[in-house]
Amino acid sequence: MTDSPKFTQSRRQFLAGAAVATGAAATGKFAHAQAAGPDPAITQMQPWQQYLGAGVDAAPYGVPSPHEAHVVRRNVEWLTADTVSSVNFTPLHELEGIITPNGLCFERHHSGVAEIDPGQHRLMINGLVDNPLVFTMEDLMRFPRENRTYFLECAANTGMEWRGSQLNGVQFTHGMIHNVVYTGVPLRLILEEAGVRTNGSWILPEGADASGMTRSIPMEKALDDCMVATHMNGERLRPEQGYPLRLVVPGWEGNMWVKWLRRIEVGDAPWHHREETSKYTDLLADGQARRFTWEMDAKSVITNPSPQAPILHGPGPTVLTGVAWSGRGTIPRVDVTLDGGINWHRARMSGPSFDKSMHRFYFEFDWDGRPLLLQSRAHDSTGYVQPTKDQLREVRGLNSIYHNNGIQTWAINERGEAENVEVG
Repeated sequence: MTDSPKFTQSRRQFLAGAAVATGAAATGKFAHAQAAGPDPAITQMQPWQQYLGAGVDAAPYGVPSPHEAHVVRRNVEWLTADTVSSVNFTPLHELEGIITPNGLCFERHHSGVAEIDPGQHRLMINGLVDNPLVFTMEDLMRFPRENRTYFLECAANTGMEWRGSQLNGVQFTHGMIHNVVYTGVPLRLILEEAGVRTNGSWILPEGADASGMTRSIPMEKALDDCMVATHMNGERLRPEQGYPLRLVVPGWEGNMWVKWLRRIEVGDAPWHHREETSKYTDLLADGQARRFTWEMDAKSVITNPSPQAPILHGPGPTVLTGVAWSGRGTIPRVDVTLDGGINWHRARMSGPSFDKSMHRFYFEFDWDGRPLLLQSRAHDSTGYVQPTKDQLREVRGLNSIYHNNGIQTWAINERGEAENVEVG
């Protein structure tokens, strides 16, 4: 059935009036649209209103809108010699809430993505145990499972900023992090099945990829909250995230979350392998290196506005948002400043507050069009307060790569454009 000319005209008159009324409401607290007469986007029939769309079988595994094709992980080409041993970055500036979609979780590989047949994959428990065991994937699925929401942050996240501002985008300064719901088996249940001997005080997880990734982990952590995960955000792990099995080490540096997990050895001392000696240690100004600095300290960053997400609407009501996290607990409070730390304001926390998980914060304000110096400062549930970069450097010097949790500054100019700068 088609519209009669009389009905079509009256409907267009009504929609035009509604559009003008909407513009007239621009003087409200949050609205900022200007009354400029009828808007063709609402008064005229749009192409997608005039033909049938794709059916339910067109995309058996759903994909984002083509208008969101720019929302992808990205790498920095000059950062490494080869993408096989490299990293790409989560587009934090494009996300909301606290959950990272599986297809946007950053990747870090030491020998590329291992493509594993789950039917041939095994998990072995050996070393100082009463009963060395080998589990199939089917065996592991018979253990009790739990669901936990955790962030995973590479220890090198923000590492390129130690000596000063380097990369102009939150995706590249802070994007080696994601936050997902893991489903898996508590590691303590698997270790109990094997029977850890009284002198078993460390574990050594090993990956099945070509690099054979290993890290030493104290038994206290292994028995506390570590998981052997099979799923993330409700579906099976993706290959780049360790399919079919990965270790989850909540709150601790991402290098310890061994992907493609194939073996866990129990021992009575740390192994001092490559990833905990020449790598993933913190070189201090005097040449000494801090070792076993596993926990990720409280950290936050403003994701919008930021260099990849400038203020496009001009002066007026503006929403500032970002994320905060701590490897030692929750984030009950985040402060933000618009003037580089002269005045601080308490941000509005929104969404769930989970242990060792991302937290979303907001701060709404009226931008007057003048330059801004935006910063955020996280407080975690232990009372720890996120430091400035200068405070970190006073303790650790300029030789570090890892564990940079200093306050980030974005400078906003009169046009709303943002730049990575440093203020204290």
